[in-house]
Amino acid sequence: MKPETSTSTSVDSCGSAGCSSPVPPESTTAGVPGQGKLFKIATMDCSAEESEIRRALEPLEGIRSLGFQLGARTLKIDAQESAYPLALEAIRKAGFDPQPVAAASDPISQGKLFKIATMDCSAEEAEIRRALEPLEGIRSLGFQLGARTLKIDATESAYPLALDAIRKAGFDPQPVAAAVQTEGGPAAEHADADDHGHGFAGGISRLVAALVFATGAEVLSFFAPDQMAWKIAGMAIAALAIWLAGIDTYKKGLAALMRGKLNINALMSVAVTGAFLIGQWPEAAMVMALYAIAELIEAKAVDRARNAIKGLLELAPEEALVLGPDGAWSVTPVASVAIGATVRIKPGERVPLDGKVTKGNGAINQAPVTGESIPVDKAPGDQVFAGTINETGELEFQVTALSSNTTLARIIQAVEQAQGTRAPTQRFVDRFAAIYTPAVFAIAVAVAVLTPSLMGLTWLEALYKALVLLVIACPCALVISTPVTVVSGLAAGARRGILIKGGTYLEDARLLKAVALDKTGTITEGKPKLVEWKVWGAGDKVATQQMAASLAGRSDHPVSKAIVQGLEVQGPEAENFKALPGRGVEGVVNGLRLVLGNHRLIHEQGLCTPEVEAELAIHEKQGRTVTLLADDSRVLALFAVADTIRETSKQAIVDLKALGVTSVMLTGDNTATAKAIAAQAGIDDARGDLLPEAKLDAIKEMQKRYGATGMTGDGINDAPALAQADIGFAMGGAGTDTAMEAADVVIMNDNLERVAETVRLSKRTHAILWQNITLALGIKSVFLVMAVVGTATMWMAVFADMGASLLVVANGLRLLRGTRVEPSAKPSPSETKEHAHAH
Repeated sequence: MKPETSTSTSVDSCGSAGCSSPVPPESTTAGVPGQGKLFKIATMDCSAEESEIRRALEPLEGIRSLGFQLGARTLKIDAQESAYPLALEAIRKAGFDPQPVAAASDPISQGKLFKIATMDCSAEEAEIRRALEPLEGIRSLGFQLGARTLKIDATESAYPLALDAIRKAGFDPQPVAAAVQTEGGPAAEHADADDHGHGFAGGISRLVAALVFATGAEVLSFFAPDQMAWKIAGMAIAALAIWLAGIDTYKKGLAALMRGKLNINALMSVAVTGAFLIGQWPEAAMVMALYAIAELIEAKAVDRARNAIKGLLELAPEEALVLGPDGAWSVTPVASVAIGATVRIKPGERVPLDGKVTKGNGAINQAPVTGESIPVDKAPGDQVFAGTINETGELEFQVTALSSNTTLARIIQAVEQAQGTRAPTQRFVDRFAAIYTPAVFAIAVAVAVLTPSLMGLTWLEALYKALVLLVIACPCALVISTPVTVVSGLAAGARRGILIKGGTYLEDARLLKAVALDKTGTITEGKPKLVEWKVWGAGDKVATQQMAASLAGRSDHPVSKAIVQGLEVQGPEAENFKALPGRGVEGVVNGLRLVLGNHRLIHEQGLCTPEVEAELAIHEKQGRTVTLLADDSRVLALFAVADTIRETSKQAIVDLKALGVTSVMLTGDNTATAKAIAAQAGIDDARGDLLPEAKLDAIKEMQKRYGATGMTGDGINDAPALAQADIGFAMGGAGTDTAMEAADVVIMNDNLERVAETVRLSKRTHAILWQNITLALGIKSVFLVMAVVGTATMWMAVFADMGASLLVVANGLRLLRGTRVEPSAKPSPSETKEHAHAH
């Protein structure tokens, strides 16, 4: 089901009472980073095999949580010590071989990082993976195609063997200095930018030269006299063009052929060499130059998709204005700022780190993190996030997370890890390409061997026809069509405050038929508010307000706090104040004995009347908590408190219905409150009084009744249901570690409308995926037929192949339209040092 699950449990708050069930002792560490033991499962290739292992382990006693990482082929098991032998035995019975990874060798943090500048696509990643996996001592492999890096966690003796295997595969691994191995850090980003800038500029100049020489070869072939000297000169120029444009292609192609593999580079190497040898050297040179140029353009376009989310890093300044021990403010690199330090930000500056406001008021543009377009007011006690913009007012805040662990950094890390998981369509394409290429190669061989006798062609004509087919056999457009689209979809979601933790969830969200919704903190705000109050009889309204505020202000109960905040008045000091557990409070205000409490207290005081009872029934039917103010003789006022629904919840339910998705409320709150809130939100099916285990059972029932079912909750008390659902949506992900761990999709700004938006994004992504596959296969099919009947040239084949590749890349990038977050900001502290020191 899910790569990551957490099994910690509790229930919703029950109205104002705040009731909850205890968390089982064994669940307290579930999902906590660093807990459990890590195992390498080398043959765990896809989500189906992950599901097999999960099914084998989940029935076992003592298993607290399972953390799958398909990209690294690892499984972290958090369990009681006695359960580990049983777990390993169950995995082996399922047909897999779990190997323990040395303590503290988490693949994200351990190992050595290598830059592989020519690792451009998933096919080449697969070649490197196949070259390395048979080696002894390799613990884990961490590929990052966007940065063109590979992190290898291995025994010290295995590194030389690994590097040699990569070189034999036709790639040149370069070690990355230890100082820049922190993924996503400024140094790593800078190194990556330098490499790309140098590679692109150098590649362009080399390819322009190749194109000039190829053009020269064409001119010589067309205009030069038919003499050997001129032919030799033309062949030399063509060879130079091929060498300039195709040296990397030949390196990787020859390495693939030596291993018996037919990849894109191998096919192009054979086709160009064959064309050159049969006398088509001008065409061979031009084909290689055009192919290389198209490859470079395609690589830059693909990088745009892969690096779209990394643009958010630029929003977090590299320096912060920090309060020193001597009371002076100084500009400090964010990497050096410790948790607990005090940071100041001025209007227009970007927030450098996550923190909690300690002084000042301001409006923060949180679009980079949550996707909210409207600035959010911040006051002491509120959270701020790195990369957001302080639009008004000077703020001081206390740092709550290191620069490497800010909410923004975790979003980027999660998206990068998500890029390493393959969507269902991508797995289909990879399997299809593995069949398609050898099949077309076999057709090319048949054309070369059979057409001279069957169609009366010369051997050179037949061989040329076969070489054209080899170019058509390149599955480049087909293979690149899916990852570009998936990564674009992930980035588009992240820019809207939707963190999708894998291509599988991005593509499968379109299949949802029902969504279960937690009430507290998901549909509602999650905190009580005074929604209505009234004074009985001809009492003084202002005086009654002040008396209620006097008593409520002395209580720390959530309902009392909501009354004080809602009344917005101050009353005289209450004397002889006394709390009445489970009932309310009493005290003397202006010489008058008063009680402020629930229905039970008023009934015990003998002050209930039919009028009061009728009023109470109306409010309780709406799921409100009612508090009454009374003196010794009568009820003076009524105060109704409720957890109000979010402004976006109603529209969210409407959007889900429009998409054909049924909404069901699951809550631990009482059934009357659940039905009242559901009616306000437009939900027909509301189920209350549910413990976490009951929510889990409800999800299973919904899956049987409706089909694919999502669960939306806060990521903590709804973890069992989130894990069981086909897709789990966690609300309130900004700054919440547990929410990011528990769910498959994290809604960063608590906006329930983002659930429907995820479904729409999934539908659009799936449509573009199949548009790209159809486009790639359609163009290939047309030119395959043209090549066989003899009307296609090698030029046309290259234009068809690379043209299709560029078309599918451009089509995939359409998902990024309208999702760019580019808030304006004044210079960061590093750019205003003089002003900072003046303070």
